[in-house]
Amino acid sequence: MKHLILFIILNITLGLFSCQSSVTAQGVPDAVKSTFQAKYPGENDPDWHTDRNGNFESHFKKKGVKYRADFSPDGKWIETEQSISKKDLPDAIKDKLKKDYDDYKIVELEKVDSASKGAFYDVEIKKDGKKMDVEFRADGSVL
Repeated sequence: MKHLILFIILNITLGLFSCQSSVTAQGVPDAVKSTFQAKYPGENDPDWHTDRNGNFESHFKKKGVKYRADFSPDGKWIETEQSISKKDLPDAIKDKLKKDYDDYKIVELEKVDSASKGAFYDVEIKKDGKKMDVEFRADGSVL
């Protein structure tokens, strides 16, 4: 029984990690690299991954801040996420979180610039073991 449980845990863990795979720079299409360089000049050493949708993710840091930029295989920029802290949230979002989500724990905060949605803040919150993402505009409105 002990071996069966270990086997199940191992398979779940491997399954989670297989949703995203590392890619060498040589495996990234030229169109993706070109769009990346145009958008982030001087960033020469991103870590590349592919997501479960086949898009290319570049992970890099600028001045100690973590970023992730996503690109379609044909080189179209999709979005860029930047890790932020609670102090970096606009006051309107802090007020909305306190008013409507005060009993939730903040798990992750990101500032997002998206080709389809524009600029917004992605707040991952957790309550009773359940996580959810709430997307806010800077004025505190929920997307």
